[in-house]
Amino acid sequence: MKKRYSEEQIIKAIKEHEAGAKVEDICRRLGISNGTFYNWRSKYTGMEVNEAKRLRELEAENTKLKKLLAEKMLETEALKDVVSKKW
Repeated sequence: MKKRYSEEQIIKAIKEHEAGAKVEDICRRLGISNGTFYNWRSKYTGMEVNEAKRLRELEAENTKLKKLLAEKMLETEALKDVVSKKW
């Protein structure tokens, strides 16, 4: 089963590492791989919890906007095909 960790937990683990805890100990306690921890570190280093939440909101909004754009482009292409056909 895949576990989900909140931004608070992730940032707490990163700050723990910055304070001097070993990566292996943190990973063992959380039940994650070293690779997962280093991915978290690359994404969340230097962030506070509120910044991480805002990042997640912006990513969700960006995904929604990309989907809307793709739908509009597809609709436009379909209309161009209909208009260009000779009757």
